[in-house]
Amino acid sequence: QLQVVESGGGLVQPGGSLRLSCAADGFTLDYYAVGWFRQAPGKEREGVSCISSSGGSTYYADSVKGRFTISRDNAKNTVYLQMNSLKPEDTAVYYCATRPFDCTKITAQFDRWGQGTRVTVSS
Repeated sequence: QLQVVESGGGLVQPGGSLRLSCAADGFTLDYYAVGWFRQAPGKEREGVSCISSSGGSTYYADSVKGRFTISRDNAKNTVYLQMNSLKPEDTAVYYCATRPFDCTKITAQFDRWGQGTRVTVSS
């Protein structure tokens, strides 16, 4: 079964850090851009960050610029989202998803989604 699996979520205090992982199972991520998305309770899913298949291009939502860093390790078939200086408004279920080669702002063009990992930022 071809899938991506997120991990690394949890409960963290404001100002803390977490690193999310998105691991591919059954296929190689080498030719895929990977996006991170999040959905907070009562809100629509939003794009957080994306990295192209080569790793040469990265994108961030304005709300996370300077705090989150996306990276990839193709040898481990995994993409990471390092989240620093977390705020309560970062609380959400975080999803990763793939599409061939390049990032896009069009969420519907990401065609393989994980089940999500929950991040809660609270004191």
